Amino acid sequence: MAASCLELLGVQALVTGASPGRGSLVAYMHINGAVHLSTLTRRQRSPSALFVWPFLSAEGAAGVGSMLLRSLALLILLVVSGIECDVKEVCVASPGIPGAPGSHGLPGRDGRDGIKGDPGLPGPMGPPGGMPGLPGHDGLPGAPGIAGERGDKGEPGERGPPGFPAYLDEKLQSTLHDYRHQILQSMGVLSLQGSMLAVGEKVFSTSGKSVTFDAIRESCARAGGHVAVPRSPEENEAIASIVKKHNTYAYLGLAEGSTAGDFYYLDGAPVNYTNWYPGEPKGQGREKCVEMYTDGQWNDRNCQQYRLAICEF
Repeated sequence: MAASCLELLGVQALVTGASPGRGSLVAYMHINGAVHLSTLTRRQRSPSALFVWPFLSAEGAAGVGSMLLRSLALLILLVVSGIECDVKEVCVASPGIPGAPGSHGLPGRDGRDGIKGDPGLPGPMGPPGGMPGLPGHDGLPGAPGIAGERGDKGEPGERGPPGFPAYLDEKLQSTLHDYRHQILQSMGVLSLQGSMLAVGEKVFSTSGKSVTFDAIRESCARAGGHVAVPRSPEENEAIASIVKKHNTYAYLGLAEGSTAGDFYYLDGAPVNYTNWYPGEPKGQGREKCVEMYTDGQWNDRNCQQYRLAICEF
């Protein structure tokens, strides 16, 4: 590359390279001891176009203001000449003298605690110490053990003195008399209402409710009795009077066995008294229960109907 030096209006530039295709120049300029690198681009097609760069001499460099004025003059010149300038400045200076080292700052704060390390191995056991401590509290009682075998029966004890005869115990006799009176009163009230009848050693009673056979059997058992069933004409008449009083049919304490038409008491005993309606039973195994009509006659029936609950005691 060719190198040339131009001077225009106090502007000095050292041209170090040119690109004939684009018409650009690279210039290094020395201003007040600093070197500036510039690239000048020519837009005119004439090969005689000028490439200029403002330079501040040592005598004219009074300050930044003077450099700005001259740079402005160059800008006006470039606009008039149709030249575009891409400027890249590189300032190169010699290093200065190092300053004195500063004073030390205040010490910083303590850092955060680190992660806790793994526990070390246990040390060897030391020699025996002082006096032993007090014994601890008793623990909770354990679970009971398995029951042992039953022991032999002991010898009978001595016979005690004879007891006081019950008929001579006035307090006991008074209590029994009160119980008997209350029972008779209750039986009288229930008999008057038609919900209870006593026949021989049996007492027949009803709750007045109509439910299924299983419900009647359960309610009678809870009361300490059984489903009412006549074993004689007198008992049949007593139950029939209760049925007629409530004007509804009632289940009896009978159930059909494995053979169709054979009925038994609920305890499995064979029937020793019957009062079937003419032509009954005829359910042929499909009707396992027995009901009583209001006239006292019997009929086999399925057990899911709602019938009057009558119990015997």
